[in-house]
Amino acid sequence: MPSARDVLTPDALAMLQTVAGAGSFAAAARALGLVPSALSYRVRQIEDALDVLLFDRSARQARITEAGAELLREASRLLGEIDAVANRVKRVATGWEPMLTIAVDSVIARDPLLDLCTAFFALEPPTRLKLRDETLLGTIEALTSGEADLAIGAVLDAASLAFTATGIRSRLIGELRFVFAVAPHHPLARLPQPLSDAVLRQHRAVAAADSVRSGPSMTVNLVGGQDVLTVPSMQAKIAAQLHGLGGGFLPEPMARPYIEAGHLVELQTERQPPLGTMHCAWRVRSAGKPGRALEWWLAQFEHEGTRKALLERHRGR
Repeated sequence: MPSARDVLTPDALAMLQTVAGAGSFAAAARALGLVPSALSYRVRQIEDALDVLLFDRSARQARITEAGAELLREASRLLGEIDAVANRVKRVATGWEPMLTIAVDSVIARDPLLDLCTAFFALEPPTRLKLRDETLLGTIEALTSGEADLAIGAVLDAASLAFTATGIRSRLIGELRFVFAVAPHHPLARLPQPLSDAVLRQHRAVAAADSVRSGPSMTVNLVGGQDVLTVPSMQAKIAAQLHGLGGGFLPEPMARPYIEAGHLVELQTERQPPLGTMHCAWRVRSAGKPGRALEWWLAQFEHEGTRKALLERHRGR
């Protein structure tokens, strides 16, 4: 006896849809160009393989059973997926990647990034997107290890990676200014400014952990000997500082809404506030030309407005 996998072919599912839509085997047979007995035999084969009754034949009409209705609901979904896969395969053959993985540093503004995703999906591409949250060297590591196709917010450019990774290209996004901030109830908020390293050393710092998985990690703007609370991302760092768990330098565009709302206080320090240089980076394939999905994303970084938004358009609470 044929198995369920043998009988549940796309043609068979479409045939069952025709029978249900026609309301009788005779009408469905005419629509399919079959004799009624041949159609009835094919349906019976499916029923026998599934060990269920799909149509009630007690009346002149072919009334679908509850089991048959469930099968047809799944049939519509399965046939739609088959059509979608066929279309995706055709478009992949034209140069679209099946999957594009983007490593995004935690300093990158998420709203403009998601706006780019919306514009990309409006093209109805066959490419699936996968976004990875990374921090500091972890962003570029995801690219150099082959786990990502594009890195947004990389702290290193192609020239810096020339001796450790080949085939990497990069483009400047912009510079990111940092400010030192604490919650209004934090002890540092009541001390004279500018704050010296000796004063900062007496209070806990909050640091975003480098998400790099192998090799040395990067630490930024910590005072030697200072107690440190390490959190997984820049968003978590802001949350910790809002709770008064410590102080630290934050990207100015991310901190500004909280400072203006009075949830954070900007303080001056004796050490020079850092200035981060952010890049987008990607790996060149052996053929030399990027796939159409990566090509589209790279084209967006040619627009100054896009680059500026990714660094500056953060929302506060």
